[in-house]
Amino acid sequence: MQNPIWEQLHTEAHQIVLTEPLLASYVYACILNHANLGSALSFILANKLSDEVMPAIAVRELFDAAYRESPDMIDYAISDMQAVYDRDAATNSYVPVILFLKGYQSIQVHRLAHFLWKKNRKALALFIQSRNSEVFGVDIHPACVMGKGIMFDHATGIVIGETTVIEDDVSIMQSVTLGGTGNETGDRHPKIRSGVLISTGAKVLGNIEVGEGAKVGAGSVVLDNVPPHTTVVGVPAHKVGKPCSDSPARTMNQSVYEN
Repeated sequence: MQNPIWEQLHTEAHQIVLTEPLLASYVYACILNHANLGSALSFILANKLSDEVMPAIAVRELFDAAYRESPDMIDYAISDMQAVYDRDAATNSYVPVILFLKGYQSIQVHRLAHFLWKKNRKALALFIQSRNSEVFGVDIHPACVMGKGIMFDHATGIVIGETTVIEDDVSIMQSVTLGGTGNETGDRHPKIRSGVLISTGAKVLGNIEVGEGAKVGAGSVVLDNVPPHTTVVGVPAHKVGKPCSDSPARTMNQSVYEN
């Protein structure tokens, strides 16, 4: 049985073919010619990532093999797509998510890089990371552990370090850094718990924890642990209250002074 989102993608794709003939061949190639979401994703992402070193057919084989061996990657891709659909006020259909939104696409590329990293194919994982950065403007170390239902809004300039952990249902805006504080080794990057919203331009540095349901205000520099269900803002960041929702990632409300 097909996933309802895949069925909806097909319905929307047929409508695009009827209303925008200039995109018909592209929509067929990316969606309508495929039997399932994994096939469509591997085609779209392989053609985005390919270069003179790695042709599209080789990159696609990597995705297809990863999806066969780890079918949960498709489940995560579906959750990520639903997260964008539910949270992005500018998105009211699924086709733009898979075809055009580089935040979504960069997360799926990272999932391949992480799969390869865990298989000890580290040189290839780093190559995929490099292409992710070059193509989408998003730099995620392949070792970063990432849950499902993740949304990168706009995504440009996001940087995420090696020992970062991002749990389920997290939203991250553009120009965010989840990094270290220097050239230390070992476990040195943030742990972002479920439901967190990290607003535009925020920097979270060091092996610190941003607790479940917390919110980091735009432009903040976070250097210490953030308690669960707490809003922080400033340089350095300090507590200013509590989010109006248990899961700020879902509401996408970047305001730090809520009633």
